[in-house]
Amino acid sequence: MKNEEKNKIDKQARAALMKENLLEKRSEAVIIRKIVSIITLTCGALLLIAALGSYLYIKSALKPVDSDSKKEIQVEVPIGSSTTSIGKLLEDKGVIKNSSVFKYYVKLNNISGFQAGTYTFSPSMSLKEISQNLQTGILAQKPAFKITVPEGYSLDQIAGLISKQTGEPKEKVLKELDKEETVKLFEEKYPELLTDNALSNKVKHPLEGYLYPASYPYYEEKPSIEAIIDPMIKKTQEVIAKYSDKIEEKDISIHELLTMASLIEKEATEKADRHLISSVFYNRLDQDMPLQTDPTVLYALGKHKKRTMYKDLKVESPYNTYKVKGLPPGPISNAGESSIEAALNPADSQYLYFLAEHGTGEVHYAKTLKEHNELKAKYITDKRK
Repeated sequence: MKNEEKNKIDKQARAALMKENLLEKRSEAVIIRKIVSIITLTCGALLLIAALGSYLYIKSALKPVDSDSKKEIQVEVPIGSSTTSIGKLLEDKGVIKNSSVFKYYVKLNNISGFQAGTYTFSPSMSLKEISQNLQTGILAQKPAFKITVPEGYSLDQIAGLISKQTGEPKEKVLKELDKEETVKLFEEKYPELLTDNALSNKVKHPLEGYLYPASYPYYEEKPSIEAIIDPMIKKTQEVIAKYSDKIEEKDISIHELLTMASLIEKEATEKADRHLISSVFYNRLDQDMPLQTDPTVLYALGKHKKRTMYKDLKVESPYNTYKVKGLPPGPISNAGESSIEAALNPADSQYLYFLAEHGTGEVHYAKTLKEHNELKAKYITDKRK
């Protein structure tokens, strides 16, 4: 009997031990599964971060080193140079960001036939432009002439620059720029940039504001007007494309953006904070106040004057922001990127007025007309008559 009881107890003990071992193994299995899951998720996250980092790095490397650069860099490409050696040469010279990305760009796009020679490149050039020029050898030539458009120049002034280089009368150049056929040509070529807003009957010059201020080389002795302005419009599209998300977020059309940027460009001095000037214009629009900016009056008059007179403010024109509320029908100048960026990112202020101090160019801001008049009396000797 005792043996039977002992055997029974032993069986129960073994059963309990086996159960305990089984539970322990199950617990270990759960822990192992959790550890494996954590490791898997961690590895996945690290891979995702690495992939995202690589994507952003490559995306950045595909862009120009400095889209606003006007610098010219001489590059000598020896005979028999490989794509790898050319990429390394371009990276060392500061023309591209990464030679490996350049190599794979060339390979993936089946680009070949690079020519030896001395090239003049710029950090503002895209990989596509660099590759095309290496294929054609076009930059191995010296440009026939260059046109440099300063920031804030009007279409009338740009027509003068073109006239000087081509020998064509300025009035003829301006007429060609304003032709509906010319505008339609570029509307079709750059539909995301140019719209029918430019051809409104209230707009003085349809392409005003769309010719980006920069330096442009030309390799033909007598290129057409369209060939001269094409790189200017293309450059504007490239700059605007950088801000596409912000433009959508702000719910502003490209035409309105370039119009606002042109006002900021004409009002900004070297010491001015473009973002504050931008805020003044937006604050006045929000309060249904006329913008009252002198450059629009001079644009309406078609004159370049150092000072606006009281009689000038009476000009009947949709561009006269002393008489007409809201933005003018279109840009009054061709703005640089700093003014475009400021038009999208006005400062957070309550200012409604600003003025530039005579002599120094220092800009002073005011929230009320009383404050503005006090600043005017202090810093400006009003010679309007």
